[in-house]
Amino acid sequence: MKLIRFGPPDQEKPGVLLDGNRYDVSAHVRDYDERFFVQGGLDQLAELLRTQAGHLPQVADDVRLGSPVARPSKIVCVGLNYADHARETGATPPAEPVLFFKSTTAMVGPHDDIVIPRGSVKTDWEVELAVVIGKRASYVEEADAARYIAGYVLHNDVSEREFQLERSGTWDKGKGCDTFAPLGPFLATADEVPDVNNLRLWLTLNGRPMQDGNTRDFIFRIPYLVSYISQFMTLLPGDVISTGTPAGVGLGLNPPVYLKPGDVVELGIDGLGTSRQVLKAYGAH
Repeated sequence: MKLIRFGPPDQEKPGVLLDGNRYDVSAHVRDYDERFFVQGGLDQLAELLRTQAGHLPQVADDVRLGSPVARPSKIVCVGLNYADHARETGATPPAEPVLFFKSTTAMVGPHDDIVIPRGSVKTDWEVELAVVIGKRASYVEEADAARYIAGYVLHNDVSEREFQLERSGTWDKGKGCDTFAPLGPFLATADEVPDVNNLRLWLTLNGRPMQDGNTRDFIFRIPYLVSYISQFMTLLPGDVISTGTPAGVGLGLNPPVYLKPGDVVELGIDGLGTSRQVLKAYGAH
């Protein structure tokens, strides 16, 4: 299944994508949130589509898409999870996963504007595969990790490099700015992605190719990440794990290139669709 949320910001309704068309399931589903996953919502939705698909109201293609999951308890990110990206940033590939958080208030829809923060001069892009957790996960064994995954989603892990790397402290301050987590266009359930370790992911800036990688180059694969993270915190249904970015970010170029107002970023992952964001200056309308 491919799950979408549509409508104005903070008023999104749940829907599905079927054969390229959007359908409204809000008469049957409250939202794609923690309660939905806890209460077996994916199985119930599958049964609804099996029996009622022909009777669901259609949603127009011009209706805004929001993040395909409602605001979760947390967005956990993995840094330096592709060896080529570690090299381009001058970092040593890590012996254990590097973890940081993005604020959940950074979440926006796949085609919403990215707002360059006030005072920013080093806003950067990062195409990433994100994992959505489907059931409460604590001290999960790696061999069992797949049972805790609801699905996968495209994510642009937008980053402000000065805030992240030059302002001391943790990376989080350069990762959680408003609009810095465009998610979507849809959540693909795990059965829709036959080989998550062989997905091409790419990003362009103003039409120029910048990133072109493949998840087969993960340093730490997804089952290990789910298990590893669950040793340090309980993952709740609907939580998002973003699994890192391949080479080609602005920070890694010589000289570095950073985003400016009017820039257009487009990105995609095999089987997970594409997204497009326009950069806006803080305070611009």
